[in-house]
Amino acid sequence: MHVLISGASVAGPVLAYWLHRNGHRVTVVERTARPRLGDGGHAVDLLGPAVEVVARMGLLPQVEAARTTADTMTLIRPGRPDVTIDGAQLLAGVSDRHVEIMRGDLARILFEATREHVSYTFGTSITELVERDGGVHAAFSDGTSGGFDLVVGADGMHSGVRRLVFGPEEGHSHFLGGCLAVFSVPDLVGLDGRVLGYNSVNKAVALYPTKIPGRARVVVLFRAAEPAPRDPAAQRRLLRGVCAGLGWEVPRLLEHLDAADDFYLDSISQIRLPSWSRGRITLAGDAGYGPGPAVGGGSSLAIVGAYVLASELAAAGDDHVPGFAAYERAMAGAVAASRTIGPSVLGTLIPRSELQVWTMAQALRVLPRLPGFVQRKLTSFGGGPAAMLNGVRLRDPLVLRA
Repeated sequence: MHVLISGASVAGPVLAYWLHRNGHRVTVVERTARPRLGDGGHAVDLLGPAVEVVARMGLLPQVEAARTTADTMTLIRPGRPDVTIDGAQLLAGVSDRHVEIMRGDLARILFEATREHVSYTFGTSITELVERDGGVHAAFSDGTSGGFDLVVGADGMHSGVRRLVFGPEEGHSHFLGGCLAVFSVPDLVGLDGRVLGYNSVNKAVALYPTKIPGRARVVVLFRAAEPAPRDPAAQRRLLRGVCAGLGWEVPRLLEHLDAADDFYLDSISQIRLPSWSRGRITLAGDAGYGPGPAVGGGSSLAIVGAYVLASELAAAGDDHVPGFAAYERAMAGAVAASRTIGPSVLGTLIPRSELQVWTMAQALRVLPRLPGFVQRKLTSFGGGPAAMLNGVRLRDPLVLRA
């Protein structure tokens, strides 16, 4: 088959890899003209089954070599003693198999693993999809068009494929009441392998190192009454307003906001669809499901979903009707769990009151002195992002044709 995939970040390249291995021709289009296939974006967690998928692709050594290198996490409390905890202790309950990596580094590794066998076109998006003559006719923003056997939208929370097939985003997006902002700055404080956090009521700021010497990345999480605007200038104004009056290094960090060419701000929302397949078109990753940005597990769910889609198509003899149905059944439990994780984790990450700010600091202070099993329980968010993947079955790769 000739399969068209929209999106070249995480789910798209993983799916392209396995489809190519199964003997199919794959075309990937990406609307971003200059994708950040390197140090861009924020840190993402690869958990359990997602690590296994990466290992089956032969990419685990590269992913582990690119993992983030922060050794400690320090909670800054102006006027009070800082609280520092070993990074391994903080992540003790996340997953038995866990790798944290910058999203841009992960995208680069996946792209390089597939570029020789997959046709990539950047700066192009799908403008029309019409099923006819036993296939899908696609028109593109560069004026070209073509026919494909299947189409997969792996183009993120603001998916163009989903809009074309399932209608406007507003009908499927569920706002969780928060926003995420990320941008790069010079390392103003000499991080030296540390992650620094600063909390205020309804706001949380983190500063962590990158692999580029002298460069750091800022992450801001904040509660909001409505979704964020899509215009970058309005987003910068919103972030400045949210951070007005915050102490510590926040004013100095914001001085570099306009110069940051990797600035990203978005609502923390979930896409909720009763079914994410229609005819010969389906969705993978954030385009169809996910816990929401910043809450953890979204990239892992995208990787696992892409693998499951490819393997279920193979098991169905490349018949998309039973293949798509089996894909949705296999992912149903994880997708349902992801919808409960977002609000729960968001409630922990962004304190709602001064009492919660204080409580978080006390919890970090006592965590290193607790028994290991208690540490794992407290840092697991009640099972959280890792637990949502526990019920997903990864078919043996031998199901796929060599």
